[in-house]
Amino acid sequence: MSSSDQPPTEDLEDLYENAPCGYLSLSPDGHIVKANKTLVDWIGSSSEALLGVPFHKILTFGGRIAYETHLAPLLRLQGFVNELAFDLLRADGSKIPIIANAAEKRDAEGRHSFTRITLFKAVERRSYERGLIDARSKAEAAVGVSMETAALREQFIAVLGHDLRNPLAALAAGVGLLDKKELLTERGHLIVAEMNASLARANDLVANLLDFARGRLGSGLALSRNADEPLTPVLQQVVSEIRAIAPEREILADFSIAEPVDCDRGRIAQLTSNLLSNAITHGAIEVPIRIDARTDAKHFSLSVANGGTPIPAEARQQLFQPFFRGAVRRSQQGLGLGLFIVNEIAKAHGGTMEVSSTEEETRFTFSMPLVA
Repeated sequence: MSSSDQPPTEDLEDLYENAPCGYLSLSPDGHIVKANKTLVDWIGSSSEALLGVPFHKILTFGGRIAYETHLAPLLRLQGFVNELAFDLLRADGSKIPIIANAAEKRDAEGRHSFTRITLFKAVERRSYERGLIDARSKAEAAVGVSMETAALREQFIAVLGHDLRNPLAALAAGVGLLDKKELLTERGHLIVAEMNASLARANDLVANLLDFARGRLGSGLALSRNADEPLTPVLQQVVSEIRAIAPEREILADFSIAEPVDCDRGRIAQLTSNLLSNAITHGAIEVPIRIDARTDAKHFSLSVANGGTPIPAEARQQLFQPFFRGAVRRSQQGLGLGLFIVNEIAKAHGGTMEVSSTEEETRFTFSMPLVA
């Protein structure tokens, strides 16, 4: 075999001195006894200048703490340390982030001869970690701002809803006085009737705002359950009020309720009113609205059905979300809280809301257990 065919041999001295990592040997008392050229170049010093220097002299303050509290104790306990991160201190005072592996060299009698340390630069890794930390901090700050904004918004809604009731009450009193005490023309009576209808709608909107704010601020919808009084007259009253508000719409009611029903009658009336109002807003004018309420051995159920265009499947999934509004005429647009409140009332009673929608009819059904 010719000399040209011989495999190249590695220069071990050059491998040590110019390795792509830093090599360092320490005496048992922590002084530098040997350092390769790679490490010397990183620090900006010389091999002669580093000999005999305590290792902590080329460490930053944080590096010294890591050495004294982590590296040195673990070496004494187990004889090695892997992947310890700290910073070296350059001659010009700048820092080099590194990852270190260390192991003790012992003689035949087990006495500690040297500590060998391999050092790898970790500039890019440290930058990546800092980037992750910064990103997490920004995300946490954004979440905090979002939560604070949401809380302020809901508190604003609660205050607004409460403060709107006073002027609405004053308007209602004034309209009542006009209707009862003043001599009005036929047109005047029509105007008063329209004002009363608008006031009723405004009060419903305020009530929905307050219920939404209570639910989202954590207190939830309050119930006052009472099985001592019948529910049927309450539902009949709601139907009468809706008929008066929308005299042009036909509403067919069928109630078969075995009294008593343990529920909050005021909340059930609110649920019924919202469902009927929703049917009037979205239902076909020429198709009667049907409301059915009945009990069986274990449940009370109430449903409201109307004709008209079916609700798309994707819209049905959002019907009970706050501020969701279907396609309605501009004059009929509200806050989109009616069905959200309906669902909250159902849940507060331990019940459920279901919706079905076909070419023949759209039906909302509320069901709750008779026993709380």
